Amino acid sequence: MGRTFVLGDIHGAYRALRQVLERSAFDRSADRLICLGDVTDGWPETKEAIDELLSIPNLIYIMGNHDLWAAQWMETKEAEEIWLEQGGRATCDSYAKGIPESHLQFFKNAKPYFVENNRLFVHAGVTPGTRAEECSDDVLFWDRTLVQLARRGNTQLTPYDEVYVGHTPINTHKPTKYCEVWMVDTGAAWNGELSIMDIDTKEYFTSDRVQDLYPGVKGR
Repeated sequence: MGRTFVLGDIHGAYRALRQVLERSAFDRSADRLICLGDVTDGWPETKEAIDELLSIPNLIYIMGNHDLWAAQWMETKEAEEIWLEQGGRATCDSYAKGIPESHLQFFKNAKPYFVENNRLFVHAGVTPGTRAEECSDDVLFWDRTLVQLARRGNTQLTPYDEVYVGHTPINTHKPTKYCEVWMVDTGAAWNGELSIMDIDTKEYFTSDRVQDLYPGVKGR
């Protein structure tokens, strides 16, 4: 095994995904990628982004809240209006020619969280003081309590040495650590960049501002 990278929320920004893989010199034959969820919804290339992730042999994909909506639509063809308004329409449009079975399986294989060497990787967070397996899906995919508390102080909040989260965008233009919590979503869904980071060296790489990669296109 080579290096292990963690990746923030992509939100349909395939061009940004390609950039960070190239800029980090990601080695598909040896390196591992842990993606913190929400590949879907926002920019217009969700299908292409998932195709790219599926081409990475050593991929660990964590389910995000937007992914839950998208997976439900893929299974049932029923779309909640709140999802469509929050970027879901772009996801639907990216599948105008149909939904590959491999993309349905992609979400079925996604993990609610991943733990290795007392490092936790999760989309939204955990309840402070608890382990991931004790938390509901609502906490793992949606709740921002952990990151809100982490940003206020310097107290250890979880049983883990490090916690890596997406879901809550930050405007620091780079992955940033608060307490033991690394926030990796640098706003690719909005007016920011996509970020990838080596979890051992903490070296990070960012894309161009995603809005500049999709001129004239409105994201979320």
